[in-house]
Amino acid sequence: MTHPIDDIVARRDAAQDPPAGTPLGGETPTLVDIPQAELAAPHRAGDGLASTEVMHRGSARVGAATDSLAMLEARSISAWFGDRKVLDRVSLTMPAGQVTALIGPSGCGKSTFLRILNRMHELVPSAALAGEVLLDGRDIYDSSRRVTDARRQIGMVFQKPNPFPAMSIYDNVISGLRLTGIRAGRRELDDLVEECLIKAGLWKEVRDRLRQPGGALSGGQQQRLCIARSLAVRPRVLLMDEPCSALDPTSTRRIEETIAELVTEVTIVIVTHNMQQAARVSDECAFFLASQGTPGSIVEYGPTSAMFENPQDSRTYDYVHGRFG
Repeated sequence: MTHPIDDIVARRDAAQDPPAGTPLGGETPTLVDIPQAELAAPHRAGDGLASTEVMHRGSARVGAATDSLAMLEARSISAWFGDRKVLDRVSLTMPAGQVTALIGPSGCGKSTFLRILNRMHELVPSAALAGEVLLDGRDIYDSSRRVTDARRQIGMVFQKPNPFPAMSIYDNVISGLRLTGIRAGRRELDDLVEECLIKAGLWKEVRDRLRQPGGALSGGQQQRLCIARSLAVRPRVLLMDEPCSALDPTSTRRIEETIAELVTEVTIVIVTHNMQQAARVSDECAFFLASQGTPGSIVEYGPTSAMFENPQDSRTYDYVHGRFG
């Protein structure tokens, strides 16, 4: 089934795209040249410590990727806030059509890394960045790329549900189209709202009150409304920053069910402090760690099953089994 936003976006892009290489303006981060010294690569999980059985998804969705799904790749990402370096040469491939979980203690740079993946990091005036973020092989920080297009293709759901509280449920869903300059007819919008609310697992609960304000929904419903809002512009990647941390167990379960359904259509990267959740929902996992006075980096990454059952680094084993963090 053709997504109703496809033709809308194609018409908008055909009308607006400049010649190749034309600068488009908008925010650009401060780029910092750093020596490309050889550093120890993070461990690839799989051949390490004695295993402890946990629930996990493993590679259950191998082969789920389709042509419309996007691979996201971070290459040698370093980040600063002013003089404080918060990430040091982080490289990570987030496979198409899979869920990649970012885990680690507070303050290790997970959320900063997530924001870098769709250019949110550069909204902070003191922020600086080195490295590349490639969406299907093309750097999203390239000067020829619109900021709005990068964020349309790589959507984000935040830790605290943030719908527009006075705006109707219907208008919340389509608000992203207006912000990105996409126009559509009423029938197209109606179909889009229904489709996105169905995918977010919210349609049955709100279909008879679409004109009520989004702020009147429960916390879990508001978070699913935010997911629907992100889906309305048809992102190819969806970033989720602790999307269940403020929710009750029932709402958390519904969000996790939504993630499992969405990953057949969109690549997902999720930050979570809940190890059981990471084991349940993710295919790949990356463990971030920062020690006092040193920036965050990836200690180990690989299939979630290997990370939880047979990690290669003792620090990974200790963290996923609750010995610190």
